[in-house]
Amino acid sequence: MIGNNSLVKLSKPLASVAVKIGFPFKFLIKETIYEHFCGGESITECESTIIKLGKYRVFTILDYSVEGKESEADFDFTAREIMATQERAAKDHLVPFNVFKLTGLARFGLLEKVSSGESLNSDETAEFERVKERVDSLCRKAAEIDKCLMMDAEETWIQPVMDDLMLEMMRKYNRKKALIFNTFQMYRHDRLQVLKALSQQAKEEGFHVGVKVVRGAYMEKERARAREKGYPSPIQPDKQSSDRDYDLALEHIVSNIEHMALVAGTHNEASSNYLTSLMHKKGLSAKDERIYFSQLLGMSDHISFNLAHAGYNVAKYVPFGPVKDVLPYLIRRAEENTSVAGQTSRELKLLSGERARRKASRRSFRK
Repeated sequence: MIGNNSLVKLSKPLASVAVKIGFPFKFLIKETIYEHFCGGESITECESTIIKLGKYRVFTILDYSVEGKESEADFDFTAREIMATQERAAKDHLVPFNVFKLTGLARFGLLEKVSSGESLNSDETAEFERVKERVDSLCRKAAEIDKCLMMDAEETWIQPVMDDLMLEMMRKYNRKKALIFNTFQMYRHDRLQVLKALSQQAKEEGFHVGVKVVRGAYMEKERARAREKGYPSPIQPDKQSSDRDYDLALEHIVSNIEHMALVAGTHNEASSNYLTSLMHKKGLSAKDERIYFSQLLGMSDHISFNLAHAGYNVAKYVPFGPVKDVLPYLIRRAEENTSVAGQTSRELKLLSGERARRKASRRSFRK
């Protein structure tokens, strides 16, 4: 169903209408797309997924995937939920990372205003101080339990304030090793240069850099906004350019692993293979705790489980939260699967090929 582009395009408006009219869609969503991409509605419901992945040496990144809220009460609640994932991570080695989105802790409009350099009034200044305290409290917790914490990347027009916050947190908490990670979307043509500058700054100032490298998740929105407002698109001109910068980012981090750490978020087989070759060339163990591979739950299991079987560190993002609140995440995953060239068709082809192989094997055995 996710491979059907027309159906995916209809899903967003249909979901919006369903919510407004009170249509009982929860059961339908939860038993299909939600079950495939999410661990449950609560941390407790995710336990079976954590254990199942752990049996195959695949770790879990618990991701409270509620976004788009606007009230201080909602932001405080989200901060408590993220801290609850940190408490769960502290219990064992199966949850080595925690993650959050800044838009779960702060009003989008406020982040946009700070990123653009506009002056804040007194109320907004106080509001932004509360945002910084929420972020700092989560980073303090990461240091306390000695578990890494990542901030996901978001739209380019709110990314400047996010980069500034994470730089401040890295300076504060990454003195001995990388605990705090920022995310770099390599489908942006400026990110490789920014990454290298941050690496040099860390070397000079004596802190470690935690980096999650991804290709990106907001391409259509970014290009549409650039056209609408008449500024150059921040997105690479083509996929080959994104792939090139992604692999160059891997090269740079592995070459500077003494003061950097990496989470390679990718569903790309070639980039995954390339990272293993970089590690081998550098003489790094597959189990080096400074390097993790990461994929989303429900996607690219052939990459995750084969890497884990070969001894590499692999962690799956396991989103959770109420079905209604996680819908934006689910729709984005569906859109990604149709916009990324061949992603769904490749996985369906692998599954179909494996089913055919097993059938042929059974027939051969009977003979």
